[in-house]
Amino acid sequence: MNITIKSDEDKKALEVLNNRHDPEGERLKRFLAMPDLSRMQGSPIYELAQRIIGLEDFKDFDVIQVPEIVKADLSFDLFDFPPDHPARSKSDTYYLTDPEGVASRPYGASNYILRTHTTIMWYYYLIDENIKERIKKGLPVGSLCHGKVYRKDEIDRNHMNVFHQMDGWYLCKKSDRVITSQDLQDVLVKIAKAVFGENVKYRFNADRFPYTDPSLEMEVEINDRWLEVLGSGVVKGSVLKNLGVDPDVYNGWAFGFGLERLAIISMELPDIRLLWSENERVKKQLRLGNKFKEVSKFPPVTRDISFIVKNDFVPNNYFDVIRDIGGNLVEEVRLLDKYENSEKFGADKISYTYRIIYRSNERTLLTSEIDPIQDKIYQETKKQFGAEVR
Repeated sequence: MNITIKSDEDKKALEVLNNRHDPEGERLKRFLAMPDLSRMQGSPIYELAQRIIGLEDFKDFDVIQVPEIVKADLSFDLFDFPPDHPARSKSDTYYLTDPEGVASRPYGASNYILRTHTTIMWYYYLIDENIKERIKKGLPVGSLCHGKVYRKDEIDRNHMNVFHQMDGWYLCKKSDRVITSQDLQDVLVKIAKAVFGENVKYRFNADRFPYTDPSLEMEVEINDRWLEVLGSGVVKGSVLKNLGVDPDVYNGWAFGFGLERLAIISMELPDIRLLWSENERVKKQLRLGNKFKEVSKFPPVTRDISFIVKNDFVPNNYFDVIRDIGGNLVEEVRLLDKYENSEKFGADKISYTYRIIYRSNERTLLTSEIDPIQDKIYQETKKQFGAEVR
């Protein structure tokens, strides 16, 4: 069954966002307007999602679509993220409102974020009336969820702050079946084979997630290298209790992973931006299992920027400004130098030097088009961060 959850509260939060015209508000609106590649036929991200949904083990699972704007407490508190977890910070997560003190606020605080994981679907799935009824009857339930998620991040060829995840979970009564680590391994192996082929080599390692215990990660061997691809775990009893399910009665397994990572490994993609390309020479190569051959290696254009700012400067926020201005022409932002000198700059100031590497996957960039972008970055560095550009 396909389930789409819509929340009046989330809708109101979006209306508030749509009335904002500050740089951060415009940025968040632009992220939300980006296409969901996991629902775009022809994209390898879509193909990945469909291969997994089509597995025999998931034939009776519900596929649920949930809001992209969610409450911070639902996203973190319900899933046992500790109060000091980095994901709660404004430097990692996109808040629609000031996040200060969010960890200490009582349940129900109306503090909205762009969702950081599709695991949030656990909450939305269990508030569906049909699912409530199934749980009341003691029936097993399972669901899959895929779509865009948002996290502040560095800029390089392997990372974007807007990407796609897929989550799945299964709950049943303990009297019917006690879920073990072997159940986790069984489901991960089937997913890996669906993506990388029947002969894929794999291994398992212990891992840790806030909402599962025990937890496992799976690695696959590609070109003589072991690469982490999938994570899973037994759903923690405390999280089930947070979600209104009796952990003395029910238990379950869960998995979650980034779809881009699987696509990049499957096709040996050299640059994550290629997944968003509209170039037909690129798009026709984007097929799972097809080793990507670069259309052409266009030269980079490199520019450095040095500035002095207050010591509360957040690099991930700066990367967002560079993304706003340079868009997909920015391949990487590299920290060249960072140092403090109280006599030279003042006790509360830090000096940074970044190298911005511009490169298009489709054409040779001209200095005449990069220089205005770099000038704009200089201006916004001064304006938005109060920086002294050197």
